[in-house]
Amino acid sequence: MLLHIPEVLSKEQVMGMRRVMDDADWTDGRETVGPQGARVKRNRQLPEASPVRRELGDLVIEALRVHPLYHAAVLPLRTLPPRFNRYEGGGEYGFHIDGAVMGTGGDAQLRSDVSVTVFLAEPDTYDGGELIVSDTYGEHEVKLPAGDAIVYPSSSLHRVAPVTRGTRIAAFFWVQSLVRDDGARRLLLEMDTAIRTLSTDGADPAAILSLTGVYHNLLRRWADT
Repeated sequence: MLLHIPEVLSKEQVMGMRRVMDDADWTDGRETVGPQGARVKRNRQLPEASPVRRELGDLVIEALRVHPLYHAAVLPLRTLPPRFNRYEGGGEYGFHIDGAVMGTGGDAQLRSDVSVTVFLAEPDTYDGGELIVSDTYGEHEVKLPAGDAIVYPSSSLHRVAPVTRGTRIAAFFWVQSLVRDDGARRLLLEMDTAIRTLSTDGADPAAILSLTGVYHNLLRRWADT
């Protein structure tokens, strides 16, 4: 499921984050991928141990924590701390698939079910830089306003197109969902959306209660904690 999550961060929050990042040190993005990824990745990232990365990552996670559409779509169980990347001067990341299991520190590990990118540069300030996600329906190009996010299955083949003007900056991270199967997550989101719409439209409370029970029983059946 490829889903646009609007207004995760306000314009003021994005501007504040950009001011902090403008003064930060950046490192070669190939330091955080294996040999295969390093062959197709040309960008810069905030260093893994950077206090700026931790500070801004906490801000992103807190903004998503209170975003109802994000929770309904992703059903997050564990979240890898966000990283931040910077593409400019022809920088790109060729087609790749994210690793299935990622370390979260110490012996802990996370299964990557959902990939998340939060755009931190306005689309008219740079050329190229589209996130291109390939699935059975073809290739989908994503280039969103600053503060908006895109979520998609981590199993998807995807790339970042070369940036030929300006600078593309984004936060990105991975989530282990309560529901491993992408199709099941889509059905739960559709049911949750329908229940919210019916509630707003003043539908029969007994019918809404019944549908809500079905939703939670499906979640109970599919949840993997």
